Amino acid sequence: QAQFVESGGGLAQTGGSLRLSCRASGSTFSNNDMGWYRQAPGKQREFVARLSSSGYPYYDNSVKGRFTISRDNAEKMVYLQMNSLKVEDKGVYYCNTIPNTAFWGQGTQVTVSS
Repeated sequence: QAQFVESGGGLAQTGGSLRLSCRASGSTFSNNDMGWYRQAPGKQREFVARLSSSGYPYYDNSVKGRFTISRDNAEKMVYLQMNSLKVEDKGVYYCNTIPNTAFWGQGTQVTVSS
């Protein structure tokens, strides 16, 4: 079964940067599109960014131009570089394949202070 371990979250100030990492295991990583999602307190999990197996990125409008998704197929890693952070970017960030597997990780907490 697929497993995902997210890391790299923390506290940042508005306008700051964080780089999230996700280690995947148990699946054919290189053949899958990978995505980042986030869940703010009291809200449903939402899509943030996607990177196809062939390297094409797609972003939610709320993060376009500020976030960059990348991957290392050899290491089964996917990254999310987050720049120009806003308070509304706070939440727990998760990665998963797209389509999603049922096996969500613990996520990594991102807090942005104004």
